[in-house]
Amino acid sequence: MITDDAPQRLADVRERIARAEQLAKRPAGATSLIAVSKTHEAPAIAPLIAAGQRVFGENRVQEAQAKWPALREATPDIELHLVGQLQSNKADDAVALFDAIHSLDRSSLVAALAKAMDRHDRRPACFVQVDIGDEPQKGGVAVPELAALLAEARSAELPVIGLMCVPPLELEPAPWFALLAKLADDNGLPGLSMGMSGDYETAVTLGATHVRVGTALFGAR
Repeated sequence: MITDDAPQRLADVRERIARAEQLAKRPAGATSLIAVSKTHEAPAIAPLIAAGQRVFGENRVQEAQAKWPALREATPDIELHLVGQLQSNKADDAVALFDAIHSLDRSSLVAALAKAMDRHDRRPACFVQVDIGDEPQKGGVAVPELAALLAEARSAELPVIGLMCVPPLELEPAPWFALLAKLADDNGLPGLSMGMSGDYETAVTLGATHVRVGTALFGAR
């Protein structure tokens, strides 16, 4: 990709988010833009940091461990989110590195994260990932099992702040985003992590508090 385009890409995405917030009569700045930097190395990330972006997302713990310590040392106010699936045996590393985890989806991970948070005395914000379209190949807790998993997470004193989803590919995303918003409201959760490069504006109009944007910022892989 041409890294010189990064500031313009960032400005364009921010402008589109602002327009979507205005259209939905939401407060300006209600949506946090997570720049998903998976597979991109420091030279591609640095221009976005220089342009003022401070919230980034990674899919894999090991990849994030390799590149983010040096970037965060240079820019300490960066906020790092894990937006990909998390294996229970990586919970310790994830808690040590990330400020938020978007893929809490099963009992074993609740237990692993609770232990890791106690061990590190760090409590990254958590989103429960919902398999909104009932797609077995995707991560996420099934909708009928959501309430039980939330009860487990709250009992374990995990700081669950919202829900996350990835709608079914090739289908209109709006109904799925609306369903996630209803599930969050029904369960007293303020956070909605939904929307990616192809549909983040729709997600913002339906209440997304966090959008996970990669290609629109970094270009096609």
